[in-house]
Amino acid sequence: MYTSRRINAVTLGLTLALSVASVSAFAAGESAVKGGTLIYLEQQAHTNLYPPAGGFYPNGGILNQITDKLTYQNPQTLEVEPWIAESWTTNADKTEYTFKLRPNVTFSDGTPLDANAVAKNFDTYGLGNKEHHLPISEVINNYDHSEVVDPLTVKFYFKKPSPGFLQGTATIGSGLVSLSTLARNFDALGDARHIIGSGPFVVSSETLGREVDLTARKDYNWGPKNLKQQGRANLDAIKVIVTGEDSVRIGALLAGQADFIRQVQAYDEKQAEEKKFPIYAPSTRGVNDGISFRPENPLVADLKVRQALLHAVDTKQVVSTLFSPNYPQATSVIAASAAGYVNLGDKLKYDPTLSKKLLDEAGWKPGPNGIRQKDGKTLALTIYESLPQPQNKEVLQLVAQQWQQVGVKLTILAGDAGSKVADSFDPFKTPVNVVEVGRADPDVIKSEFYPTNRDALLQVGGLSSKTKTFKDDKLNALLIDISAEVDPQKRLKLAGDAQNYLLDQAYVIPIFEEPQVFAGAPYLHDVTFEAVGRPSFYSAWLDKH
Repeated sequence: MYTSRRINAVTLGLTLALSVASVSAFAAGESAVKGGTLIYLEQQAHTNLYPPAGGFYPNGGILNQITDKLTYQNPQTLEVEPWIAESWTTNADKTEYTFKLRPNVTFSDGTPLDANAVAKNFDTYGLGNKEHHLPISEVINNYDHSEVVDPLTVKFYFKKPSPGFLQGTATIGSGLVSLSTLARNFDALGDARHIIGSGPFVVSSETLGREVDLTARKDYNWGPKNLKQQGRANLDAIKVIVTGEDSVRIGALLAGQADFIRQVQAYDEKQAEEKKFPIYAPSTRGVNDGISFRPENPLVADLKVRQALLHAVDTKQVVSTLFSPNYPQATSVIAASAAGYVNLGDKLKYDPTLSKKLLDEAGWKPGPNGIRQKDGKTLALTIYESLPQPQNKEVLQLVAQQWQQVGVKLTILAGDAGSKVADSFDPFKTPVNVVEVGRADPDVIKSEFYPTNRDALLQVGGLSSKTKTFKDDKLNALLIDISAEVDPQKRLKLAGDAQNYLLDQAYVIPIFEEPQVFAGAPYLHDVTFEAVGRPSFYSAWLDKH
């Protein structure tokens, strides 16, 4: 009865009181309670569950429950440990990887998760599939082909060294799915029921855009061997309910009508903590939340203009005004917890006097309304709000105020505007863009800025057909070198070189290190998070259900 009352209250959007019912105390050392349905409120609906699209956190939050990975990255040590692969070997130049698989693993449709299935997964992720419109994964570089050595041994070959591949096999983008899933077109994979994985939960039903219901797989027995949790999940089921309104999510949690919520805004953290509802804020360990430029646009083609705008952003004010200590002020392109991080805070100093000087030198003079002009043009830029990023509209509004102080106008467009997708690939319509991506490997820098990956700068040969001239060969060479350098220390140095270069060119303005912030009920135990902050409910349990 308790579970059904909570589900109905949340689903029907009833008014939620903020009083908290008393909960039973959990005695130290008591074993996990089996059973129960976890109510998980998600800020946004998932879009597409093709695993390489799992970087979008609502997608990854589902994929992390229903798919397994070849390997497991320990979120504390960041070491790669066995999972579906029991062991692995690689040659010296990291162009060949061989994995030995666990026996008797099956997908939820009963088909074997064997070497043939693993080979097909990575051939698809590494090469894409044009027939089914399945794109290449951003976490796999220089992929050539697979070889099925025997039913439980698979070997992968790469055109050039690919030192990030092993970590890539542990990421959300490398979740293993059945051959029937890979046979579907990309558009069909927006339906969660079409994703057949081998994970501890399976999709039992879905109301598109509103709710996904997961049921524990009773025969699951192949979680990562180094985890305390083994066998089937403790929970019987999970209801993932899309609840866009921040106040409704936190209200439902505090009223006992939900057990776990994502995207707790910084201003709501205190009331949760005061009522003894724990806050979880795992780091995403990747490219920091910030702003990037599209230098194809003549308004931001001049280095001095970009430098002026970088030094016109007071990131300390943004963080102290809008966020909690869970959101550290950025001191480089990537987070301090990221692999290869170097502290470049001196290059990010707020200096509006320098900004004005640089804009003067670039020929942009204050106009009659205070906004700078040059050759009859106004220094007015446009950016789209990014809905997945926390308080992004408010962040951009503060940046706009700061830029206005040096004579630059920033117009913020709605994140759900119908023209957003097309305009975001047009540097002339959106010369400024929001950036952020999580991954616990130096390849994350390439993921964000390389033309054939996320292409944050919109270079020639990348995602934009509108870009005709802008290309930075030096940057691209650095990014390729990161993805191919087999010496760990040299690879970290290259990551540092890339961070320095991105800031020296003022291609990006890092603002804060983005965590994923969740809150849970005090009677929910043993929720864990993968290395870049997606929750896993495999070991979770409720002592009240």
